[in-house]
Amino acid sequence: MREHRPTFNRRGFVGGLIGSTALAACLARPARAQELFSRIGLRGALDADLNGLLPDVADDQSRMLQQAINGAARDGKILWLPAGSYVVSNIDLPDGARIAGVAGATRLIYGGRGHCFVAEGGGRIELSGLVIDGANQRLGEHVTGLVHLRGVSEAVIEDVDITGSSGHALTLEGCGGHVSGCHFSGAAQVGLYAVGSTGLAIRDNVVSDCGNGGILVHRWSPDEDGTIVSGNRVMRIAARAGGTGQNGNGINIFRAGNVMVTGNHVSDCAFSAIRANSADNIQIVGNQAIRSGETGLYAEFEFQGALIANNVVDGATLGISVANFNEGGRLAVVSGNIVRNLVTQGPYPAENAGFGIGIGIEADCSVTGNTVDGAPKWGILAGWGPYLRAVNISGNVVRRSGAGVAVSVVEDSGSALISDNVFQDTPDGAVVGCRWNEVVTGDLTRPGAERFSHLTIADNAVG
Repeated sequence: MREHRPTFNRRGFVGGLIGSTALAACLARPARAQELFSRIGLRGALDADLNGLLPDVADDQSRMLQQAINGAARDGKILWLPAGSYVVSNIDLPDGARIAGVAGATRLIYGGRGHCFVAEGGGRIELSGLVIDGANQRLGEHVTGLVHLRGVSEAVIEDVDITGSSGHALTLEGCGGHVSGCHFSGAAQVGLYAVGSTGLAIRDNVVSDCGNGGILVHRWSPDEDGTIVSGNRVMRIAARAGGTGQNGNGINIFRAGNVMVTGNHVSDCAFSAIRANSADNIQIVGNQAIRSGETGLYAEFEFQGALIANNVVDGATLGISVANFNEGGRLAVVSGNIVRNLVTQGPYPAENAGFGIGIGIEADCSVTGNTVDGAPKWGILAGWGPYLRAVNISGNVVRRSGAGVAVSVVEDSGSALISDNVFQDTPDGAVVGCRWNEVVTGDLTRPGAERFSHLTIADNAVG
């Protein structure tokens, strides 16, 4: 009996597309429809030779999938995989590989014994409409992600679900391109790990229930990066590997300069919603940080330039922290943020200034137009010991906080201007002086109170 092998052609595919959910998706995204039909017309049929690959059979189909991918890439075609499940392992993606499936219905299940998908270099690789399930199978030491791309100039990952990885869900190493509309869930390590990127965009993805991190944008050494992280939803990120902030962050920027983190919704992370470490010119703008286990928004260590504006932080031990002038961290604007509902219990024993603080800053920093409501210890902390320089705190509203502003009065502290703020329901004082963690003055806004030459305190409303 002759083996029946399904065949596909351009006309049949277009006919099948009409009336399908794919057509609805195209109509909702006209640009995508134009791109899709352009590909059909200019690059050949969307269905490359499947080489006997069949859905929903028990056998491992790695060899047949690899042959189909290689053939499609060689011919400049897109390999379209019908709905169903395929067990595969050790798939190598050549330059020009383009694999498309039925979103939510084309499932590639990792069979173990090495890696799932790997690319080593290439101009462009595309994955779309796939579910890639790691089945919690162990990955080889040569990869960190269930999908691991290295040195791909244009990595295009769209509408892909990656779940059940024993490592990271997606690793992009030295890649450009974009990751959009994807869902990364259940990774033992990190949802999306991008290191050494070259003009990457990470937008409109969902990352959930990962063991040690959500979206990580790192570099091996400090340098310009330029990644844009926008419109993502990150939630329920644990810190199974422990530590005091190395793990458990929703979005983490490390050593990567000129990165923009905008319009993201980040909730229920073990540590920070958004944490930038040694990241020059970081922009953290227009995000929501909800129920963070430690600091909501963080710019720390060796950075120069941080814009933290128009964010909402609801629930954290410290709302916004711009820290580590002792390590060279300086130059920031903290403006237009809402910080509320802070707590004094953190994921580790309290250190240094402790928990329950709305906004903490140290050097060359403007703090304007923020509203802090419900900081049990201090609304705003300015400086830490002698690490205070050129700070302007003005036009803020601080209410329902232990004290409004705690400012360092240690010898050799730099200048601070505290003016035109509104303080309400701050029983420990509107502005108090501190030596590190110890309050050593009364309320410095009161007539006749002790003054310090490095402080200018004026025109505040205290109620």
